[in-house]
Amino acid sequence: MRRLLIAFGLAGLLALAVGSGFAAFLAMARGVADAEAPPAEAIVVLTGGAERVETALRLLEAGAAPILLVSGAHATLTVPELARVHGRPAGSLAGRVVLGHAAATTIGNAAEAAAFAEARGIRSIRLVTAHYHMPRALLEFRRALPGVALQPHPVRPSSFANLPRGRRWALLFGEFVKYGTAAAGLTRYLPARESARR
Repeated sequence: MRRLLIAFGLAGLLALAVGSGFAAFLAMARGVADAEAPPAEAIVVLTGGAERVETALRLLEAGAAPILLVSGAHATLTVPELARVHGRPAGSLAGRVVLGHAAATTIGNAAEAAAFAEARGIRSIRLVTAHYHMPRALLEFRRALPGVALQPHPVRPSSFANLPRGRRWALLFGEFVKYGTAAAGLTRYLPARESARR
């Protein structure tokens, strides 16, 4: 009986720790973009949804930064094609948008952005990704770019809002698990290629 009580007690403590951690993760994921943030030296958007890229393009056009890196872009995507897909005049993004084709994971995005920033001497970045992905993205970017100021610009995609409630919670909890894995330094156990909806 004593062993059973100890087991129940440990299980309860574990459930409490997971629940507290998940609540803290949800609080981070509820963050909003700072409307008063000063212009950055670059915008970096992590692919995985059209609304992320559209948000980043609008920030670029509004003067939030002079250059945009689209990290994790499809291997065949070109800047003129990006402009066409997003309803911009042909050539309007030339010299202002850089496509990164190497990244397939969040840690890959961070490495791609670090190389981009180092090559251009960039010291501040507006980071654009989905709100539920932002905590892990910030974690990996802070590791890869320790001397670069990061301005999170979370996007709340309509595709997430339109998911059934159960799938929304499953997505959030899955991101929480990935965040915990990354925070523990166990990123190597995450998939070598992440799904499009990060």
